[in-house]
Amino acid sequence: MATKGIHRRGLSSGVLTFRPATPADVPFLVPLVESAYRGTGADAGWTTESHLIGGQRTDEAAVLEAITTSTVLIGLRDAEPVACCQVAVEDGAGYFGLFAVSPKLQGEGLGSVVLAEAERYAAQELGMPEMRMKVVSAREDLIAWYVRRGYARTGRTSPFPYGDERFGIPRVPDLVFETLVKPLPSGAS
Repeated sequence: MATKGIHRRGLSSGVLTFRPATPADVPFLVPLVESAYRGTGADAGWTTESHLIGGQRTDEAAVLEAITTSTVLIGLRDAEPVACCQVAVEDGAGYFGLFAVSPKLQGEGLGSVVLAEAERYAAQELGMPEMRMKVVSAREDLIAWYVRRGYARTGRTSPFPYGDERFGIPRVPDLVFETLVKPLPSGAS
């Protein structure tokens, strides 16, 4: 059910409610994304890239830009923000990015629910025929997760922005992003 920008999806552990982010949400979105991608030790979820990339994953300016130029969806459980993702329009397709689930809740199925909501939003709200994303190609486990959810590897790559610390500090050589794609049926749910 969708009401005033809010959409709910059932989950075995309750309901995840989605709403579009506003600039006021930036202060908690940045740490959520940072924890999902740069967490270490006991605070690391399976999505961490800290073994490949150090430094920051994002900052307040980048998150604010995503909110003002596209849609950033926030997933709330019991009114607590626990996940987010960006859905943008890029070259005639939906683009999925800025995806994060709180590391303490990873493994509960929230990621699949967030991805399904992003696909629904891209198809129904934006009228996009497909969803695209870029994933660090060294993240075979993450790519396999997306493939199990219907995404195809395209073999198309783009360079990692070496030297631009706004996106992190590479700890390994030869990082590239691989583009994944999934067709979205009209009325995806």
